[in-house]
Amino acid sequence: MNSARAAASDRPKPRLYLVTPAAADMQSLKFDLLAALDSADIAAVLMRLPDGEDERTLINRVKAIAPAVQKADAALILDGHAEIVARGGADGAHLTGLAAFEDHVGSLKPDRIAGVGGLETRHDAMVAAESGADYVMFGDNARPSLEALIERVAWWAQVFEIPCVAYAATLDEIAPLVDAGADFIAVGDAVFADPRGVAVAVADAGRRLAAMEPAS
Repeated sequence: MNSARAAASDRPKPRLYLVTPAAADMQSLKFDLLAALDSADIAAVLMRLPDGEDERTLINRVKAIAPAVQKADAALILDGHAEIVARGGADGAHLTGLAAFEDHVGSLKPDRIAGVGGLETRHDAMVAAESGADYVMFGDNARPSLEALIERVAWWAQVFEIPCVAYAATLDEIAPLVDAGADFIAVGDAVFADPRGVAVAVADAGRRLAAMEPAS
């Protein structure tokens, strides 16, 4: 847990982690996801679900998306909603904040992915890692400046083996975050709100990432 990371030559190339909008229109979301998954190498999709819907409706939403994501060899991660991960056929949950993570990690592990973001301090990140987090995400909630995010990612990369996901608010942030040591780059509005369209934006993100080398 506290051992230094492997040298850059021994680490896999960073990969994309796609963050969806909380779309109510499932057909449109599925169309965008299929286009995105066809455009670049994507390790995981974080599915954000709309607020105010009953559990059965949410489960049906997940079931409508899970097969397409998993067929592309990507993991489907739910943003929260750890209680419906298994019934929806998802691969895991992303929990925001240390308290939420500690409340739900036991119901997810060891069969499913338990990720955590919204970590306000270095201490919280370390506690989450020690509590079984499969990854930590920085920059996804109450986003700091890019400089502060780079510093946090670099600190993590130098000290911990557990993967780090860095949230890129723009495609131009991909390169510095990879240089800092991120294992995965999360992109959300940077691709879903791109006027060129989701497929073109994701392909652009994928090319930028493929051109980078893992940080040492």
